[in-house]
Amino acid sequence: MRYRTRIGTESFSFDDLRQVMAMASPPRSGDELAGVAAASAQQRMAARHVLADVPLSQFLDEALVPYESDNITRLIIDTHDAAAFAPVAHLTVGGLRDWLLSEAADSETLAALAPGLTPEMSAAVSKLMRNQDLIAVARKCRVVSRFRNTLGLPGRIAVRLQPNHPTDDLRGIAASMLDGLLMGAGDAVIGVNPVTDSIHALGRLTRMMDEVIQRFAIPTQSCVLTHVTNTLQLIEQGVPVDLVFQSIGGTEATNRSFGITPELLHEAHDAAQSLSRGTVGRNLMYFETGQGSALSANANFGVDQQTCEARAYGLARRYQPLLVNTVVGFIGPEYLYDGKQIIRAGLEDHFCAKLLGLPMGCDICYTNHAEADQDDMDNLLVLLGSAGLNFLMGVPGADDVMLNYQSTSFHDALFLRRTLGLKRAPEFEDWLQRMQITDAGGHLLEAGATPRLAGMDALAALSA
Repeated sequence: MRYRTRIGTESFSFDDLRQVMAMASPPRSGDELAGVAAASAQQRMAARHVLADVPLSQFLDEALVPYESDNITRLIIDTHDAAAFAPVAHLTVGGLRDWLLSEAADSETLAALAPGLTPEMSAAVSKLMRNQDLIAVARKCRVVSRFRNTLGLPGRIAVRLQPNHPTDDLRGIAASMLDGLLMGAGDAVIGVNPVTDSIHALGRLTRMMDEVIQRFAIPTQSCVLTHVTNTLQLIEQGVPVDLVFQSIGGTEATNRSFGITPELLHEAHDAAQSLSRGTVGRNLMYFETGQGSALSANANFGVDQQTCEARAYGLARRYQPLLVNTVVGFIGPEYLYDGKQIIRAGLEDHFCAKLLGLPMGCDICYTNHAEADQDDMDNLLVLLGSAGLNFLMGVPGADDVMLNYQSTSFHDALFLRRTLGLKRAPEFEDWLQRMQITDAGGHLLEAGATPRLAGMDALAALSA
């Protein structure tokens, strides 16, 4: 179906809805690399004019990636909740934007709507929004998840303690864990990106983190961020696995390049559920995504990278995850060239995921060859904190010595809490007070004022 519009004396024509979506996107290097970006600002604005008038129901009739050849499209269409969609079924994309920004769209209404929206609808409406619009709507979307603590409550933000080490040395990882815990970080998850795929080494890492959590009764969860097939092997061997991790994409071919299928994720989900390791809830999947993964796998099928990203959220929400994380600037400047593009992408990803009902976090990060710096990350940190981000990364010094990229630090999380008045997960906040790490207000105690280790001397000895 062709789409046409006229702006002034100039006429514009688009081959199909997929092209309208791509050309309506804000400028970004990945779409230019893919050859789907608008050729001019005028063409981009024309595509947005067209997109604003597209009925939401059109996305149910005109698949951007063919239904017959893509299992993610089939999942999105086959699980669509028509009853939840009914209140907005009469709207256009532009009409949805206006409604989302209205007082009528409160937190309860948006939660009820989430199953009725497809990822393509969320991506479409985001293309018509300014940054402040993305923040305003995402802030109203509250998604709560639970395993050993409660994440996503209003006025709170969690931190993934990321104690990576270039050789998976247990003492080095323990030292970073101790550093993070004493800085009040770790309520989202203590999650390690391992260097190796050795099942023996992955088991040692998992057992060590579990021992720390159990010995000090920390109300949090651990995760070794390895391939889902490795996690299945760990479960089969009786290793104490909390969360199942996997990177996912928005098309069947992208996920095939990752070595996964929805059926495999379902198997891993069921295996982890059988362990019954959660204490306050049963959300146990941890997914990571990032704009550009479909293109780098040559699996975007002419769809713009932000819409491909949103489609990954359609897969993620099937499993009611504890955590979903966009590693926004990690893939590199080929996809998000500079700080401005990274900031916009982070706000888009957070908005789309929250609108679809996902507990969304963000690795606010960049690679050293991108046209970005830590000031850009400070900006995105405050913007996402204002938008109701569920969690962010806590990396020692903000410099990941294993993955070689720049992220956010334990100190950045403390800054954000002070500036915006944000607390930690309630169970974790209580634990920090019992351990004499923070006071009743959640502020770190002075190192010399109390025995800061308060029983954590065994962990200190392990890291020595």
